[in-house]
Amino acid sequence: MKWKKAVLNLKPYQPGRSIDEVKLAYNLDHIVKLASNENPFGCSEKALEVMKSFPSSLALYPDGYATVLRDAVAKHLDVNREELIFGNGSDEIIQVIARSLLYPGVNTVMAAPTFPQYRHNAVIEGAEIREIPLVDGAHDLEGMLQAIDENTSVIWVCSPNNPTGLYIGEESLIAFLERVPSDVLVVMDEAYYEYAHAEDYPDTIKLLKEYKNLIILRTFSKIYGLASYRVGYGIADEKTIAKLDPAREPFNTNTVGQMAAAAALEDQDFINSCYNSNRRGLEQFYSFCEEEGLDYYPSQGNFILIDVKCQGDEAFQYLLERGYIVRSGNALGAPTSIRVTVGSPEQNQGVIDELKNFLNSKNQ
Repeated sequence: MKWKKAVLNLKPYQPGRSIDEVKLAYNLDHIVKLASNENPFGCSEKALEVMKSFPSSLALYPDGYATVLRDAVAKHLDVNREELIFGNGSDEIIQVIARSLLYPGVNTVMAAPTFPQYRHNAVIEGAEIREIPLVDGAHDLEGMLQAIDENTSVIWVCSPNNPTGLYIGEESLIAFLERVPSDVLVVMDEAYYEYAHAEDYPDTIKLLKEYKNLIILRTFSKIYGLASYRVGYGIADEKTIAKLDPAREPFNTNTVGQMAAAAALEDQDFINSCYNSNRRGLEQFYSFCEEEGLDYYPSQGNFILIDVKCQGDEAFQYLLERGYIVRSGNALGAPTSIRVTVGSPEQNQGVIDELKNFLNSKNQ
């Protein structure tokens, strides 16, 4: 087989352990999964009603243009229909961007650590990867700017950043965009946008008119609670969308997912409820960390990265055996940390209690 050399040593994305897998491995009846930043409160009742009353034949292909969803998102964001591209999760939009703009001879700039699929897709396409280490958990925007040269094609910016949860304020982002060459695409990955609560979190949609080289990625997999249906989207100047769209797979978003996502947009009361619950959940974890003297980053997402002052794998395994699935920081570029999704108050307290037991066992 004449494989691309790039894929021979490339590992597939490693998702968190599944509930059924952990139940079987440790003979447990109840599992709390706080590993993949899913919404612990599920999805809107309006979306559920659409799924229950699905009227179409499963033998028919989805609407390749996602017309109903496209109109719903365009109205919700007050953008033109032609400024949108839809994907099988925002992951696919990342892949489409890499497929369209990355190849041998160009380079791409990103933070480290950040969402790993930016790097993963760049490796497959044979582009040079320039990773700029975070500074105190945040993007080093000046360092990223200094890494740009005439061969730079794409810059990836994750805000709030996964795994740290830190964000880029409006003033800093605009100053950054002003200095990025107009022929370099800036990808603003806002998967956790709806959870962000900082007063200076930028209204990036408004920036699209000024910065034609900007694309914003969002998803229905996080606060909208539709991760299993895999619907994400990008917003950019319509000329950018027109160039990206041919690299998108046909019929790439499924029919039920399109309908459920459109219905979910109509229920902003549910989104506000999840937002407020997440804020309270973060405060639970902040209080715990401060009581135990643990370092953490104040998060703008629905997760928190906690430094447990030992190997993250060790804390991960301890929690796993007690029915709590989190993510070890070892796989996220933070080897002495764990990343915990904010759950319900009861779920948060449960993982906090077990973490206290773990820390006590380490101090004995």
